[in-house]
Amino acid sequence: MSEGDAVLLGAAVMLVAVAGLFAMADAALATFSRARADALARAGKRGSASLCRLVKDPVPYLNTALLLRLACEVTAVVAVSFVCAGALASRWTGLLIAAAAMVVVSYVVVGVAPRTLGRQHADTVARFAAGPLVAVTRVLGPLPRLLILLGNALTPGKGFREGPFSTEAELRELVDLAEASRLIESGEREMIHSVFELGDTLVREVMVPRTEIVFIERHKTLRQLMSLALRSGFSRIPVVGEGLDDVIGIVYLKDVARRVYDSREAESTERVESVLRPAVFVPDSKPVDSLLREMQAQRSHLAIVVDEYGGTAGLVTIEDVLEEIVGEITDEYDTEDAPVERLGADCVRVSSRLQVDELGALFGLPLADEDVDTVGGLLAKQLGRVPIPGATVDVSGLRLVAESAAGRRNRIGTVVVTRLDDGAAVDGGVGRFG
Repeated sequence: MSEGDAVLLGAAVMLVAVAGLFAMADAALATFSRARADALARAGKRGSASLCRLVKDPVPYLNTALLLRLACEVTAVVAVSFVCAGALASRWTGLLIAAAAMVVVSYVVVGVAPRTLGRQHADTVARFAAGPLVAVTRVLGPLPRLLILLGNALTPGKGFREGPFSTEAELRELVDLAEASRLIESGEREMIHSVFELGDTLVREVMVPRTEIVFIERHKTLRQLMSLALRSGFSRIPVVGEGLDDVIGIVYLKDVARRVYDSREAESTERVESVLRPAVFVPDSKPVDSLLREMQAQRSHLAIVVDEYGGTAGLVTIEDVLEEIVGEITDEYDTEDAPVERLGADCVRVSSRLQVDELGALFGLPLADEDVDTVGGLLAKQLGRVPIPGATVDVSGLRLVAESAAGRRNRIGTVVVTRLDDGAAVDGGVGRFG
């Protein structure tokens, strides 16, 4: 081997090492956030000023790192190929040996090891690489950007004229990778994914349907409103005129309490319509993320959802939207009730979700209804409105009594069912609020 060959091999080794450094810097800076850079700057870490400048617009600097890494790799390959082709009798054998050797070296020394180190020690590598990259980019000027524009011009299609970007799918993959690396918890990953899905969710998917709305007529007294609010557990109740499709406003329990406190006789003399507030109406096809921004701007916690025909489809609260992000909101009073609890020979406590035919089987009665499937649905059908605690229904020889509400929406969780005496049994159904 001549002295010139030794110099070329030495230069190739140095170029491969430099290419590895650029690969390490690229791996460390590719996903480096501005928040991390600002934290390093506040801590007074060396090189953090250049790092903050780089992360504000990282594309030109990452392009420079890519250009210089490729230049070093290609030059090293040419130097080794030149030495091998001259050292061996067969030029093609020398080129094949050089190609095989440089593939292994490039893969290990440039492709794997530096990138692993760059991600494991991202803060340190980013701080020390930011200054040189900023300086080299300033020296090279527009050369890296011109080469990218040339590549885009030769590429079919529009190319990336605004530089590389991330799609929503790529961002989701980054979140999954962060969970796999234990940077975030599983619950945090689910919440982030829920935020992405919020824009694809419509109001009709999260609303409380009209069959479950607790409402009050405009002519009811304030005392009746307070009784309904305390029994149902709701502090905001829609006020209707001719029917549920005629929502004229929302009454707030705190407004009623203030009015009754100021004037005790108002409890029985004033009507609900005297203290109601305007209702907010939204279409059922509205995206949930737009609804959340609108409710925040209007400082509204409840909106009436209308369908395409203008009828009341349901209502939605800001808690319904938040549940799409954080999951079901419950409190310490929520418990998992058994489907059936025997209280006596002719008395049971059942879940409101128990099937009607299963309830009939418990008492040996042919109990069935074509319109509803569950005990809670049967109770609501016979009452003609949403049941509240104490609501009672007599149907097919059974007496159904709604117990205390459960959950954030205060739905009836359990129903006490008692067999009536033969004389008290009825064929149809009679309902009343106890």
